[in-house]
Amino acid sequence: MGKAPMARPKEDRDLLQRALAHLGKADRDFGRAIAEIGPPPLRGRPANFMALLHVIVAQQVSTHAAKAISDRLEAAMEATTPEAFLALTDADLKAVGFSRQKMVYGRDLAAAFIDGRLSIPKLRRQSDEEAIAAITAIKGLGTWSAEVFLLFNLKRPDIMPAQDLALIVAAQRLKRLEARPSPKELRALAEPWRPFRSYAARMLWHYYRNAPPL
Repeated sequence: MGKAPMARPKEDRDLLQRALAHLGKADRDFGRAIAEIGPPPLRGRPANFMALLHVIVAQQVSTHAAKAISDRLEAAMEATTPEAFLALTDADLKAVGFSRQKMVYGRDLAAAFIDGRLSIPKLRRQSDEEAIAAITAIKGLGTWSAEVFLLFNLKRPDIMPAQDLALIVAAQRLKRLEARPSPKELRALAEPWRPFRSYAARMLWHYYRNAPPL
């Protein structure tokens, strides 16, 4: 069993400021970045079945296409529940934009919520490591998907999705590295950013989108 998660207070500006103050002291490059482009926007996403289903929907399609599929899906469902999703036929799911593979993934996710393999209350009680293991046991949900869900939806404060290409590129630019760091190297770079690696990740995404060119 991994260590128990630290307290996860509702995010507000004070918490974000506290995290950024820590990052600025722990890493002078973060201090420079915060001064250059300011803090990342406040973010919050619901933690529920549909949020994880959207992770599956968004795989290998553009953000615009994923939103369109999700909108059509919710319109086709009688309720935003696992049971309502399982009531949809192959033809229904194909009509909203699901591939055959995503049908399999979505149904495994819905079944996991129904049979108790996965539940939001259980995920909230679990350590980061336990929650990631539970999510990645579902077909179609890998480590990156689980980490991003913990970061944005469960509001865990110390998650670093080190496989994310934007984070890798941003870290290279922030630290002025000659080569892109590997996920393993990014995790090593992130050690001084504990216990606020989630905020470091958000700042890196913000830096990726907004930093001036070198």
